[in-house]
Amino acid sequence: MNNIQDYDPSGIAQINGNLLGLPDTYDSANLIIFPVPWEVTVSYRTGTGNGPQRILDGSYQIDLFDLDNPDGWKQGIFLMEISQDILDKNHYYRQQAAKIIQRQAEGKDLKADPDLTIILAEINQAGRDLNKWLFDQCQQTISQGKKVGVIGGDHSSPLGYLQALGSQYSDFGILHIDAHADLRPAYEGFEFSHGSIMFNALEIPQISKLVQVGLRDICIDEVEIIKSSNNRIVAYYDPIIKQQQYAGKTWNDLCEEIVANLPHHVYISFDVDGLDPKLCPHTGTPVPGGLELEQAYGLFRKVVKTGRKIIGFDVCEVGDGEWDGNVGARIVYKLANLLHLTYTDCG
Repeated sequence: MNNIQDYDPSGIAQINGNLLGLPDTYDSANLIIFPVPWEVTVSYRTGTGNGPQRILDGSYQIDLFDLDNPDGWKQGIFLMEISQDILDKNHYYRQQAAKIIQRQAEGKDLKADPDLTIILAEINQAGRDLNKWLFDQCQQTISQGKKVGVIGGDHSSPLGYLQALGSQYSDFGILHIDAHADLRPAYEGFEFSHGSIMFNALEIPQISKLVQVGLRDICIDEVEIIKSSNNRIVAYYDPIIKQQQYAGKTWNDLCEEIVANLPHHVYISFDVDGLDPKLCPHTGTPVPGGLELEQAYGLFRKVVKTGRKIIGFDVCEVGDGEWDGNVGARIVYKLANLLHLTYTDCG
């Protein structure tokens, strides 16, 4: 039962399994957040599979007043239980994927003894199963008039959610914060690699625009994909952003330019390695450079102020560290409040 009317937002957060200790339930909440503790294909270091738990733990330390949406805590936010079944499968398939990654790093054929192509096929099927599970969960929740957010895991986590949104919206764009373009087809042979999420997302025809911000670790083929996309993909490289700022261009002006590329409906995909690594030191693939947190928030505010609607979001690649969870929880709460603003008159 929802006791939000009697809830003291300035009191001590209750460790109740819900984000921020809020008293909401699935039935009472307007925003449902699905944790997806999956990092099977990470190619540098592990830990993001524990990101949902770290975010939940960190959220109990966050005060609820939000400058953008002071009443945002009242909207009804509910975090679904972290699935032990997904955690167990993640652990198993991650161990198997590591064998494939190691074999490739050694320059050896996957068909050598033992034949790892069978394991690769199993991992790809596990990815399909995960996407189908998330698709079904999100579609059911959206059909009830609720909004959805996703907490990864690695950045492959939200694909099923994006597919569900494609069944609900005829046209939407992705505002993508990341150090990486994630446009590699089946990176390392993994059809649903963390490095392939945006390549896979663009297979959804309803996604008319992908605007990427903070890129600074990108391969030659990905640059060519961006150049040949007929402006479906717009990239804002971190070094160029900084050069423009050094020359006197304001971040506000840059935000206006970035957001102008987006359609009316906007999905925000936030890989925390798009930030300066001091904010996400245990993320899977950290890269020097990146955005400050308030820069990212300023960009999201511009989405709201221009009258666009945030239709959903994911926060991925949060590492297995207390500080990472603290920062990740703040991002989730901010995005929840900004999403809420676009559907109410409270702003």
